[in-house]
Amino acid sequence: MHRVPELRIRDLNGAPVRPDGKYVLYWMIAARRPHWNFALDRALELAGELDRPLVVLEALRAGYPWASDRLHRFAIDGMADNARAFAKSDVLYHPYVEPRPGAGKGLVEALARDACAAVTDDFPAFFLPRMTSAVAARLPVRLETVDGNGVLPMRAAPKEFARAFDFRRFLQRELPAHLDRAPRRAPLRSAVRPLRRWPADVIRRWPAADSRLLDGDAGALARLPIDHGVPPVAYRGGTRTGRRAMGRFLEQRLDGYGETRNQPESETTSGLSPYLHYGHVSAHEVLHAVCAREGWTPADVSRRASGKRSGWWGLRPPAESFLDQLVTWRELGFNCCVHRPDYDRYASLPEWARRTLREHARDPRPHRYTLEQFDRAETHDSLWNAAQNQLRAEGRIHNYLRMLWGKKVLHWSASPRRALEILIELNNRYAVDGRDPNSYSGIFWTLGRFDRAWGPEREVFGKVRYMSSANTRRKLRVDGYVERWGDAVDPA
Repeated sequence: MHRVPELRIRDLNGAPVRPDGKYVLYWMIAARRPHWNFALDRALELAGELDRPLVVLEALRAGYPWASDRLHRFAIDGMADNARAFAKSDVLYHPYVEPRPGAGKGLVEALARDACAAVTDDFPAFFLPRMTSAVAARLPVRLETVDGNGVLPMRAAPKEFARAFDFRRFLQRELPAHLDRAPRRAPLRSAVRPLRRWPADVIRRWPAADSRLLDGDAGALARLPIDHGVPPVAYRGGTRTGRRAMGRFLEQRLDGYGETRNQPESETTSGLSPYLHYGHVSAHEVLHAVCAREGWTPADVSRRASGKRSGWWGLRPPAESFLDQLVTWRELGFNCCVHRPDYDRYASLPEWARRTLREHARDPRPHRYTLEQFDRAETHDSLWNAAQNQLRAEGRIHNYLRMLWGKKVLHWSASPRRALEILIELNNRYAVDGRDPNSYSGIFWTLGRFDRAWGPEREVFGKVRYMSSANTRRKLRVDGYVERWGDAVDPA
């Protein structure tokens, strides 16, 4: 029998499992997909053991920070895909979108009253840990949270790692034991007892999302009490689109990934970050697809934990480069969030970074901009403006230019703390993959996290790694990028 690894399961409230309940409840909040999903696997395990139906609730709040047409639309696209997938199974699925902030209060508790047990997703960032802990304390049955975030279980690492090199070396020692413990590709093929209807009182108070909203009707979205000033992006969310993006990357872009992914004018990045963030695509599925294409097996990994970014997997260089991003850097962010509840606070920066930034806090800034000026891309630097314009329009910035984008906000803000506030606000408002451990990794890296002290010491930056638009222009081809996204003013 396929079993979810115990290291990925936590009991949040110590309440009992009730064998006489009517069903098992899966409260889907982060791994928003019907496949390659450890939490769904665990819910199906419990349903099978208890010989009870499985019901799945996927809810979307209206009052979460930065709620907007952009973020709602991407999440709702995934709900539409899930509704189609679950409709073909014996698992009962309920997509609920709050019509107003607070309208969904009590929904999980109402469903748990008749449940044998409840399962949810273990996601260590944004408001989700606080929400699941608060709900767990109110439930009369056990609430288990299941980690389906990465290839390595988050709690396999006993501490926070300050550098990618050290975390990579740890991964190279520990990951082989977990490589054959993947979630199921098609869990909905499992036989479970069907439940044909939701409780009538639940449906009356918390009806399923309107079909027009699920189908992408702009009017239905416009009626929700969210920020309508941030429009949806042109690309859709959901499992089907995410899988197509994965296939396109593997077939058309992977071979050039290592050599050209830093070139803004080359479309060689994977484009998978939004789908990984919303849980529409699993890191396990991406890893499996890469390895299947490369003809790789776990026996090909090196037995030496060197900490080097290439050579350990036993794959071609482009695939090695991509997996270092997918596994090492992405899961380093989750490692930080699990071990540091203050992951999004200035105080979480390394001591050396806070010290050097403090020593240079009074240095004159060559330019100083407000949040509103940054938001509207009204700086003197056409390359920075282009990156900000791409973020506003597409909900993403080219990977390399995202680093420059963050560094210059530090350079042109009144203080390092204010720079951090601006970066979080802009990223979380506009980026489809914002509010994510990996997203916070990128923001905090600009201020020294996961890095070391650099020389020579510079004004404003101190010993924090420095980047400039002028150097970027010398290293990379950016004229076409600026022409597409920027203005006509050259940086000073």
